[in-house]
Amino acid sequence: MRWKDAPIPDCTIAPLERYADSRGWLSEFFRQDTLAPSLHPVMGYVSLTRPGVTRGPHEHLEQTDLFVFFSGAFRLFLWDHRADSPTRGHRQIENLGAERPCTVIVPPGVIHAYRNIGATDAIIINCPNRLYAGRGKADPVDEIRHEEGSDLVLTMK
Repeated sequence: MRWKDAPIPDCTIAPLERYADSRGWLSEFFRQDTLAPSLHPVMGYVSLTRPGVTRGPHEHLEQTDLFVFFSGAFRLFLWDHRADSPTRGHRQIENLGAERPCTVIVPPGVIHAYRNIGATDAIIINCPNRLYAGRGKADPVDEIRHEEGSDLVLTMK
């Protein structure tokens, strides 16, 4: 598939508003009153990515990810792979992290990956709306991996 660079609907990138004072800062990344109930997180995790490392690309069949980029320097790659989407085949690339802290919502069917493009370790938070491997980790993992050698990896250059 040939990918066209363009914004992808339903992939929301929202800046984090920081409330700073002499002690440091605070930033809200999830509020139940501003997010559709179907997107409410059911778990959360923190992930550290070393410089030069890429995580993904992969997609989910049912899960929506709510990423929080607030540390380091990341390049986020999104590919619209949804069969019924008017932007199927679109690719979106964003530089995010400490210089551009934000939340990113990635719906099912949108392939995603991120790379630490900085010189130091960087941290993200993810608060998906599905439990990893289901309750008690007893279900199949909702993840379709797109491995090395795929056209997606080649478009990350």
